[in-house]
Amino acid sequence: MSQFTTLTAADGFKFSAYVAKPEGTPRAAIVVLQEIFGVNSHIRSVADRFAAEGYLAVAPATFDRVKTGVELGYTEADMGAGMALKTAVEALPEPGVLQDIQAAIDHAAQLGGGKVGIIGFCWGGLLAWRSACLLKGLSAAVPYYGGGMTNKTEVARQPQCPVMAHFGDRDHWIPMDGIEAFKQAHPEVTVHVYAADHGFNCDQRGSYDEAAAKLARARSLAFLAEHLA
Repeated sequence: MSQFTTLTAADGFKFSAYVAKPEGTPRAAIVVLQEIFGVNSHIRSVADRFAAEGYLAVAPATFDRVKTGVELGYTEADMGAGMALKTAVEALPEPGVLQDIQAAIDHAAQLGGGKVGIIGFCWGGLLAWRSACLLKGLSAAVPYYGGGMTNKTEVARQPQCPVMAHFGDRDHWIPMDGIEAFKQAHPEVTVHVYAADHGFNCDQRGSYDEAAAKLARARSLAFLAEHLA
């Protein structure tokens, strides 16, 4: 069963989140963090697939502080709109959207009844990394091609839970030298690099790579099963 609900952050801000519930008792919970395209059909399908694996999945609308109801596609115009919204959210005074993610983690823990992991894609990958370093209540984090994760400010952060990161070696947004520097700085993080482009997990994008997506998913599911048991 899947539906949207309203969550409340520590500062009282109310925002939307998509919740996908498994049949029966959840094995654990996963917070799913959107790309720059909103909680669109792809992100909802990711949450639904986790529910099919027995997880309670929560996908918070991380654009809601600047614009509600965002659901973009993958055209050049959509990309521009999404980048503008991301820039606006990133410009919010700290802790900004992280308090919404914390509320989603807390909600996931309450509904899931067990441990909570977090997974994010693109901008959501960056937010998943920050969440692993700065937020409470996480037992695992899986960033996919987190744009900005490899800059000095982000590399300097220290994760407080196990992390598995996925990157593509053809990703012009995240050069390989940055990925290598991240790996050197964080030997405790499991880093996988695929012969793929940015967005390789999204089957609605031209950069989708089925082989890389399937392998990354299998690795992620095994990692989450280990750390959320």
